Amino acid sequence: MDSPVKDVAPVAASVVPPAAAAVPGPRVAPVAQPTAGRRLGPVALVVAGGLSVQFGSAVAVLLMPRAGALGVVTLRLVLAAAVLLIVCRPKVRGYSRADWGTIAAFGAAMAGMNVLFYQAADRIPLGAAVTLEVLGPLILSVVASRRLMNLLWAGLALCGLVLLGGGGFDRLDPLGAVFALAAGAMWAAYIVFSARTGRRFPQADGLALAMAFGAVLTLPLGIAEAGGKLLVPSTIGLALAVALMSSVLPYTLELLALRRLPAPTFAILMSLEPAIAAAAGFLILSQALSVTEAVAIALVIAASMGAVRTQSRPRKE
Repeated sequence: MDSPVKDVAPVAASVVPPAAAAVPGPRVAPVAQPTAGRRLGPVALVVAGGLSVQFGSAVAVLLMPRAGALGVVTLRLVLAAAVLLIVCRPKVRGYSRADWGTIAAFGAAMAGMNVLFYQAADRIPLGAAVTLEVLGPLILSVVASRRLMNLLWAGLALCGLVLLGGGGFDRLDPLGAVFALAAGAMWAAYIVFSARTGRRFPQADGLALAMAFGAVLTLPLGIAEAGGKLLVPSTIGLALAVALMSSVLPYTLELLALRRLPAPTFAILMSLEPAIAAAAGFLILSQALSVTEAVAIALVIAASMGAVRTQSRPRKE
């Protein structure tokens, strides 16, 4: 899956401005200077999505003893796909082979990201898993960025992530760490293909189709691991909550944000995820924060805010 990351620069350069994206056909309306509210709008979508997905992940950790890591992933994607297909009712005709290729790649990246992350979370603490996973979006931001300041903000965020790890990554289960890093690579691919899907398909239709494709890919894995445990009503109820919190809501918000936010800035904003995960772990899993972790979170938040301010300033030609 290294080819999507190599194709990041063209994706970042070709993000369609909101005014142009809203106009059908070849006509393009004049693009007005964005207001502060419109600049912060997609950032709010990203933050809301991060809150939803990390608190959903904390609930998923509680669900793993019932259905296993692969069973939780399968239930999450299958239920999320069902909800999106019912709500969006996407059409399946009139799309090109390239459109369907984008859907397949997006769905595969989504499925791989979830499978790998839950395998990691089953072996190492949630905060450490997210910290390692977010290296994927950070590397993406460095590769895709055309602003020196974005590179500096990414470096600051990386310092915060290393500090958040507490220098204890060497004590983690090696296989769990590998799963988390691989999930980060799939996360970078997810960002690339989410942006492409948002430009090719209206509303959340592309997300619904990609989610269904990802659910089909993970279904055999979940059945093999959990079997009849997937059909227990209480397990399905908790899994539905995870699907809504960790898939339906955040992926929809991120898809909308990527239509108006450059990929490098979006990738740096993903560095907020470990901070949100730490908060979710504290509130739901009773995992306390140390002073060092609090400082690390502050660095990550500062880097994300700096990236947003850099993105909001017009580029000098």
